[in-house]
Formats: sequence, C-alpha cells, structure tokens
Amino acid sequence: MLSTQKPFVSDELENKRAIADYLVSRQKMVDGALQSCLPKSSVKPKTIHKAMRYSVFAGGKRLRPILCLAAGECCGGQAATALPLACALECIHTYSLIHDDLPCMDNDDLRRGMPTSHKVFGEAIAVLAGDALLTLAFELAAQVSPWPRYSLKDIISELAIASGSRKLIAGQVADLESEGKRVSLPALKFIHRSKTAALLRSSIRLGAMSANATPARLQSLSDFGMSLGLAFQVIDDILDVTQSSQTLGKSAGKDLVSEKATYPSVIGLRESRKAAKKLTEQAHRSLDPFAGQAQTLHGIADYLLDREY
Repeated sequence: MLSTQKPFVSDELENKRAIADYLVSRQKMVDGALQSCLPKSSVKPKTIHKAMRYSVFAGGKRLRPILCLAAGECCGGQAATALPLACALECIHTYSLIHDDLPCMDNDDLRRGMPTSHKVFGEAIAVLAGDALLTLAFELAAQVSPWPRYSLKDIISELAIASGSRKLIAGQVADLESEGKRVSLPALKFIHRSKTAALLRSSIRLGAMSANATPARLQSLSDFGMSLGLAFQVIDDILDVTQSSQTLGKSAGKDLVSEKATYPSVIGLRESRKAAKKLTEQAHRSLDPFAGQAQTLHGIADYLLDREY
C-alpha cells in the first residue's frame, strides 16, 4: 500500500517557492496595469509611444513596483490601492535606464537582453522616451486619492525628491565623475545610496503610505528600504564581474571597462559579498516591529541576496 504521507519539504524551500509565486503574480499584476496606463503604440506620434512601450515591456523584474505593493500589504493595505504608484515607480526606473544607456552616459547596447532604446530608435527619440516616462509617472501619481496621514503633496514630493538632483540624479552625476578615479568607500556609498537605494526606499515608503501606515511603521520600512537598496546595488556590482552578459541581460564587465567605482573595485569581491550579507541582515532587523506581517518582505530580501541576475 502506497503511503499518502506528504514528503518532507523544508520551511526554507517552501518559503522560496512562496516568494517565487508571489513575485510572478505581482509582476503580472503590474504588467497588466502598465499595459493600460501607457499610451498605445497607435497613438500619435506613434514613434514616441512605441519607444516608451519598447523599453517598459522589454522585460525586467519589476522589483520597485513589487516592493511598493508588498510594503502596502505588510501595513494592511490592498495591492490594488498601491498599483498606480507602483506603475509610476516603474516608469521612473525605466526612464533612468534609457538615459543611463545613452552614448553620453554609459554607452550600452544591451538592456534586459534586448538592444537598448537608442540602438532601436536613435538617441533623440530615446531621450524623449525617457522624458515622457518620467512625466507619465507624475501623471499617474497625481491620480491617487490622498490618505488620512498622507496628502497628494506627500506622494508627489516623495517621488520628486527620490528622482531629483539630490538622489537619483545626484548618484548618476557622482558615478560619472568618479570614472577612472580612485574612489573612497564613503564616496561609493553616496553613489549607491543616491543612484539605487533612494528609489528603492521610496518604492517601499509609497507602498506604506498607500496603506496609511503609522509614522513608526513608515520609519521601519524606510530603514528596511535603505539597507535593501544598498545590498541590491552591492550584489549588482558583484554580478557584473561574476556573470555573463547572457545571464545578466546586459553587458557584463562594463563597470571594469569603464573604470567605474564599484564595491569589488574598492574593497574586493570577498569583502563585497560580506557587505551584501551584512546589509541584508540589517534590512531583516528593520522589520522586527512587524513580526509575522513582513514575511513577504523578508523573503524578497533573501531572494535578492541569492539572485544570479
């Protein structure tokens, strides 16, 4: 007689499967919403709308919008409530990638396994596609209803500061100016905090705001977002020197060729791995006040630490 007992599966494996399922389901949710909110390719002028949709739907993990949804759910909110903000965040992220890849910036030909925007549409249209996505992000954010603790001004300010000259753009400027130079660890941390961690942190904060999170919970999630964002960029730096272009979907080894400031170039590969693990542990500790309500965010943090692309 065959046993009907369920085979033993470790909690860790079950958690990984649950997180994988969550990421897939939320990615589909975000993609569906983006399909609805971006102008169709048939809308005049067709070229710009084709270019916008090309880059948005060229793939990608949808990490920022998913974190926005997960943070809202962690605070007792509904994913659907945070969805317009999640789409706005993906528009900003995609705009930044289009501009980063331009010949005057990182001069990259490959992004998400596909030719970059300027290789397909030309530099002028790529610039305008990025501009249009950034503008669309604020159009989407302006459509949300305010919450008791957070006004529309709070939402717009959060997006504007994270993507402006003191955060995302500040990091890009510092990154460009550091090429070919010897960079200190504090200077490198400034680049990572500004260029990558700031928007990741705001993704989580906006999700929490959409659930009308208390100030204490918002602060805990802000701390989580900063640590997670820094860990994410350190891992990105590591993958650039350890993985192939095929695996990454972008040009591997480009940081080394461009003499960019990265964790491996400043403190070495071994210490970089230690730093990523330490930052991820800090992220986990920031979620202590949430107890069992933050299992999804814990799982995403572990997923990002172990990722290969």
